[in-house]
Amino acid sequence: MDEKRSPTWQVILRSGLLGGVISAYLCLVGLVEAFSQRFLIGSFLTLGEVLLVIGMVIAGVLTARDLKNKNRVFSAGGSLLSGIISTLPLILLIIITLLYVLRPEILGTTYNLQDMFVNLSPELVDILTLGQGLDQLMLGILLLILLSALMALLGAAFVLLPKRWSMGLISGIAWTLVIGIFSDNVSQIVRQIAGQGMIRVIFVNQALTPQAAAVIFVIAFAAGYFSVHTRVQTRWEGIPQTRQSRARIILLLVAFGFLLVLPLVVGLFLSQALFTVGLFVMMCLGLNIVVGYAGLLDLGYVAFFAFGAYTMGILTSTGELGRGGLNFWMAIPFCILIGVVWGLILGFPVLRLRGDYLAIVTLGFGEIIRILALSDWLAPFEGGAQGVLFIPYPRFLGVILDSPQTMYYLVIAGGILAAFVTIRLRESRLGRQWMAMREDEDVAEAMGINLVQTKLLAFAIGASFGALAGGVWAARLGNIFPHSFNLLISINALAVIIIGGMGSIPGVIIGALVLVGLPELLREFTEYRLLMYGILLIIMMLVRPEGLLPEATRRRELHAGEEENFEPVPQASIGSEQ
Repeated sequence: MDEKRSPTWQVILRSGLLGGVISAYLCLVGLVEAFSQRFLIGSFLTLGEVLLVIGMVIAGVLTARDLKNKNRVFSAGGSLLSGIISTLPLILLIIITLLYVLRPEILGTTYNLQDMFVNLSPELVDILTLGQGLDQLMLGILLLILLSALMALLGAAFVLLPKRWSMGLISGIAWTLVIGIFSDNVSQIVRQIAGQGMIRVIFVNQALTPQAAAVIFVIAFAAGYFSVHTRVQTRWEGIPQTRQSRARIILLLVAFGFLLVLPLVVGLFLSQALFTVGLFVMMCLGLNIVVGYAGLLDLGYVAFFAFGAYTMGILTSTGELGRGGLNFWMAIPFCILIGVVWGLILGFPVLRLRGDYLAIVTLGFGEIIRILALSDWLAPFEGGAQGVLFIPYPRFLGVILDSPQTMYYLVIAGGILAAFVTIRLRESRLGRQWMAMREDEDVAEAMGINLVQTKLLAFAIGASFGALAGGVWAARLGNIFPHSFNLLISINALAVIIIGGMGSIPGVIIGALVLVGLPELLREFTEYRLLMYGILLIIMMLVRPEGLLPEATRRRELHAGEEENFEPVPQASIGSEQ
């Protein structure tokens, strides 16, 4: 039975209005105006303009996708019309700004709508009219409609062109924009490799030169164009097992060599960003055991991070709170041990809890630890609100690890150790018990799995990685304070696992790069960070609920319904119907 489709006019109208609402929303929250002076290519393309046309491109993509069963000319025409429709919310925004902000005397009102929507301003009208302003308002609106139509056609091209061309076009545009956005960071790498002279050729005023943008587009287009052919011709499953093993070893060696030379190339700032990413990878691998493997939702994981940091501070500090007089390497085993002990202490009270109740109790545990760290009762031992000061830097073979580059190697070593342990645990008998418990605790217990022991081991081992990360973090900063261990760290760690894919070790790495690395690189987006977190999480849950690199079992679970609903029609029945 054929699926009931919406009429063509509804598809065009719905897609156009959706794209227009997206663009209008980005204008109202201030993103378009805030980044209208941030040039990406030369002095003619800004980040604000790219944000403005995102909704128009989306309108074209959605229309072309829904009309793809028709001929390409018709689909392209529908996309062009949806692009024109997407300007309606923007034109309405211009009219509202004109009547209620710039010229309220036209309506005879004294109410200024800018008191509620602060981003309705003359600057926004200039951006929406492509620089024409109020003097040539009609010309500016016509130019906006023309731009919207062209951007919608570009979105349609992503869908209607042959796959090679569409992949090449997407790759070329994406890489050019990404390098333009990260121009400040890319220029540091270029300076380290090729010197200051090459910077003047590629960048001008923190933006790509038009010549460099053209070269990047052509190279990225070619890579996207030929990658489709490569993926079709070469399939990993068809390679013999011995060659697969050899290829994995070579890839691991190349990746290891790349990680070793990376801080020498990227400079101080990017090395610090990589240190933060590696720290979250180490911590999230432990949380991945608790949440991804065992299915135990823990919202108080920051407590174990705090235990590791305070243990390192108290045992190594040269200040008045120092108790042990140990160095970093002697204190690290105690950090891990303290994490294991407190993981067991948390595990015992929550043995009979599941789901939301478990999340609430662990959340309370994390907040209790933070409040105790702030209290005067424990201040003689851990400093109270003053924290622990004078934590010495680690030493290795006589070298003081006091710079981002040297600490990067330490956190990479810790991350590799954590990944190796979690991989071995996943393939072990204990790992299979965790996964069985995650699927159904009652069935797992009926099959002879000791739930008490299995849960306690999950909490203890997961907590040990969090404490290890806390110890490394304390040694890097040299000072720790209770306010550093708030709920947001637990939320960020959980978001990393969800975005990357629960139960997936590569997913944890990708999630940390996306949610931790990108905000570090894009400091200019700091005030919009939580907004982007929310949007990214919503998109991920709708488009790819299993995560970016999910575990195979998790992917099968979330797509089981789709496979069950798909019933191929036998060839015999096709012939009989005819």
